[in-house]
Amino acid sequence: MQQPIAAEYDTEPKPDLTVGFLLMNRFTLASVAGLVESLRFAADESFSSRQIFCRWEWMTCDNQPVTASCGLPVSPTAALDFTQRWDYFVIAGGLLEETRQPPEWLLQALRELHARNVPIITLCSGAFVAGNAGLLDGRHCAIHFTTRDEFRLRFPKAIPVIDKAYIKDGGIISCPGGTAIDLAADLIRQHCGLVRSQKVLKYLLVEEPAAPVKKTQQKVTLNEPDVYENELVSKVIEFMKHHLDSPVPLAKVAEFAGVTFRQLNLIFTQCTGYSAAVYWRRMRLEQARKLMTDSSNSINAIAVATGFADASHLIAWFRKHYGETPSSFRKRRREVERLVKE
Repeated sequence: MQQPIAAEYDTEPKPDLTVGFLLMNRFTLASVAGLVESLRFAADESFSSRQIFCRWEWMTCDNQPVTASCGLPVSPTAALDFTQRWDYFVIAGGLLEETRQPPEWLLQALRELHARNVPIITLCSGAFVAGNAGLLDGRHCAIHFTTRDEFRLRFPKAIPVIDKAYIKDGGIISCPGGTAIDLAADLIRQHCGLVRSQKVLKYLLVEEPAAPVKKTQQKVTLNEPDVYENELVSKVIEFMKHHLDSPVPLAKVAEFAGVTFRQLNLIFTQCTGYSAAVYWRRMRLEQARKLMTDSSNSINAIAVATGFADASHLIAWFRKHYGETPSSFRKRRREVERLVKE
């Protein structure tokens, strides 16, 4: 395999959402187009199509053009690079003959990406690539109904589902095909805010989902953000959401859930890919970032509001998680706002 060359961007500021697309030969165009068109509308004001809030790159296994299953040729915009700090890495599959037997170097690269906690999105038969890498063992996976029988034979440890638009399970987000717009709107809502997510649905002429019915009236579905099929995990996540400003010791959380501390971490790791402590801290950091975006509160006040000991504690974890300090994040946001108004 050729040594990957890091993709470089000439201008700052850094975006809120970055996505790397690995296009397998004969990939399905519809799902890729739905995902990237959503990113395009969320990335800038109006129809300008500048990659400000969101950025993405097209990559291929050999850095050469590939052809979609419909016959459309697509050239990569960057050399294949698994070392970038992608927010999400997409494996865009299509015809099964191109994804049944992926090369071992690709499988190993995906395992390493997953070990670094980079979420991997599989589109269409991209699930077969993740399955060959062993990343779907014991996990629910949304696949196309036409591939279910073969998928079961090849990956007996995976749990295929054919009636979901997408499923998040253990750091893998699987989407069986279609337009992938619902998935894109969810990702944009999480990283760029509700307003930009609503803009995407409006510009793509897609109706917003109806307001969810109370949980007592409707079973929780796997494609809801941050919801897992394990009832204990969902219960604990709700508890965490209501205690972001004053986190109680995890031993108390385990007691609330009716399990031991060790069992709590084991279940969380199996379902989310993170220990309970790491998952909770990520929630608090995300809330802190939202407060930095939507308010002029001091870093110390935000630290208190999100359960950190003080400003220095928050700054240290923020830098470690996002690769920048809260002050540089706020400066970047101001630069972004200035860019979109030009």
